Amino acid sequence: MALLTLVGCGRTQPPTDTKPPHSLGRVDAARLARADFEPGQWFTTGRDAGGTYFSPLSQISEQSVDKLGFAWQYALGTSRGLEASPVVVDGVMFAAGNYGRVYALNAATGVELWTFVPTVDMQWARFACCDVVNRGLAVWKGRVYVAALDGYLYCLDATTGRPIWKADTLIGREQHIPYTVTGAPVVTRDAVAIGNGGADYPGVRGYVTAYDLDSGKFKWRFFTVPRNPALGAQDQPHLVRAVKTWDPRHQWEAGGGGNVWDGLSYDAKNDLLFMGTANVSPYNTRQDGRKGGDELYGCSVIAVHASNGDMAWYYQEVPDDRWDFDSTQKFILTTLAIGGVTRDVLLHAPKNGFFYVFDRATGEVLAAHNFTFVNWTKGLDSVTHRPVPNAAADYYKNPTLVWPSAFGAHSWHPMSFNPGTGLVYIPVLEMPNVMIELSERPAKAVDGWFTVQGLVPGDYDPAQSVRLYGPLPGLASLERQSPGPMKAQSVLKAWDPAMGKVVWQVSGATTWDGGVMSTAGNLVFRGDARGLLNIYAANSGKLLKSIDVGTGIMAAPVTYSANGEQYVAFMAGYGGGAGFLYAPGTAAYKYGNAGRIVALKLGGGSVPKPQEVAVPPFEKPPLERMARTEVLQGEILYNRVCSRCHVFGRGMMPDLRRLSAQTHDIFYDIVLRGAYLSKGMGRFDDVLSQADTEAIHAYLLDQAWDAYEGKATPLIKSY
Repeated sequence: MALLTLVGCGRTQPPTDTKPPHSLGRVDAARLARADFEPGQWFTTGRDAGGTYFSPLSQISEQSVDKLGFAWQYALGTSRGLEASPVVVDGVMFAAGNYGRVYALNAATGVELWTFVPTVDMQWARFACCDVVNRGLAVWKGRVYVAALDGYLYCLDATTGRPIWKADTLIGREQHIPYTVTGAPVVTRDAVAIGNGGADYPGVRGYVTAYDLDSGKFKWRFFTVPRNPALGAQDQPHLVRAVKTWDPRHQWEAGGGGNVWDGLSYDAKNDLLFMGTANVSPYNTRQDGRKGGDELYGCSVIAVHASNGDMAWYYQEVPDDRWDFDSTQKFILTTLAIGGVTRDVLLHAPKNGFFYVFDRATGEVLAAHNFTFVNWTKGLDSVTHRPVPNAAADYYKNPTLVWPSAFGAHSWHPMSFNPGTGLVYIPVLEMPNVMIELSERPAKAVDGWFTVQGLVPGDYDPAQSVRLYGPLPGLASLERQSPGPMKAQSVLKAWDPAMGKVVWQVSGATTWDGGVMSTAGNLVFRGDARGLLNIYAANSGKLLKSIDVGTGIMAAPVTYSANGEQYVAFMAGYGGGAGFLYAPGTAAYKYGNAGRIVALKLGGGSVPKPQEVAVPPFEKPPLERMARTEVLQGEILYNRVCSRCHVFGRGMMPDLRRLSAQTHDIFYDIVLRGAYLSKGMGRFDDVLSQADTEAIHAYLLDQAWDAYEGKATPLIKSY
């Protein structure tokens, strides 16, 4: 259940009557191929065709970075997570925000040129497992391509923001199959391709679709996992082999998963589109005595021919996934000397904790080494690189400590490759989780987790959670299984992809810090949840400067030049999968979460910070406590359906212990009949009955009274 508070997204800068001197967004294949010869541009979300998040600019350098300061900011009118890196072409910045909104700004001043706000069916906000974020757009030949949360792909005029065409990318829309689109589209030779999310929900089957660049006409669709065999023969040739690797008794009603929710990349030299696929659904492939299988092509890297969508090659990074180990993390395309031979390679650091180097044309694994602690496998076979099973990571009989956690050793946050140092800078999440199969426990299931729950060490409290999860082993007994420290931490690691080793590493602020950019000025930039932009020496990891922004930074920064000056810019706004709760020490906890774009340049001053948030005391609830039996049932239902978004304490969504008398009066209309749909709160009458909703209401009232009487101790998650 997600009751959202949205701030209107209108014009946030004074309008300008100045007409652009020429058509905007003039990027094409020839210009993109020579991106290094135009270092002042940032042509794609990762700057170049390889998605390196590296810039050749060096005006801002190790020697001058101390003078870096505020240039301009642009308020976005949102309090939701911001994950996209803007595109900057010829002095114009194009940025993607919540739901698929687009902002075109003067990159030197921040003055707005135009905005685009898609019409979104807000019921789809309920299906977004990890916030209503957007991870970027594509600019190509005077057009902007962006996907909206509810699955429509838009082609906009880059000069005016006017829609040129709109394509519906979702199958099963009428049945409200819970797909969402939060990833960036990618342009190929003659098409624009987009994937989708939803592998954490039942009924979703992953695919990527390509559309004609000029007309939006459907070109091809590639399904990543088989369809239910009961429906007949497989609908695509590569799936004939795949279905043989799934347990015949698989829960096909769950859809199979394997979504491509981020990380699409295109190799023009080989005309290949690369995609990484998400987890298999449901998570626990062992339910009801099933034996599982490899489950192709879940948690895989797949290359398809961009001309027709036929498979070229694949490699499965996690056969028989049971841990939510998506392989959807962004790729980097570059060249490396491997064994004395220069190779065109694909670099990948997925959730599973291993760093892979692939030959781009063939899919040959040239190197694979773990960059953090792992115990889901005993290691990789030295010849095939196939993971060696570790029975200790099976949780379907007993709760088990698994490294890395379901949040991944590396999530969606971009990494960066610096060709000067030869290093990849990876934002690593270094933490395990205790995985619990819930189907035979009181909670039964959790929204977005199927019948599995994963608790990181800071959340694991057997005594406090027995009503939800039943008896659990003590943390000390689980710690004996751990290959790493029993804590959650963020670590920025400089990785040598040729040698397969860490060169240097520095600790971050929380586990949910930002993506990475590096530059020829021997600099690495990374924001964090405290609201700091941290700048390190690329060759050593020495912290050179931290700039306090006052807003959490998750997106990777970009850099560009305008009027002869180098700028560093980024979207600032906390959120995403682990960002629903604002923990003490985060900027969102102290200042709230007013989203904005911030730009810096040499000679600037301090970045203006928001006012600190004043949290009022709890008021006396307007209704009395209800029956204890209802409260206990409501606790289970709230944990199952609502707690993914609504936390108790300071967070992105309203704390439902603070509901007003008026909101209590329409509580059932909100939950069951969509009274707040326009605010992003979908209706839940498909999974909750009137009696269920009454029990949830009883639980919230009970928690409200506890808070008012000073009894509550809200859970503070450790990321």
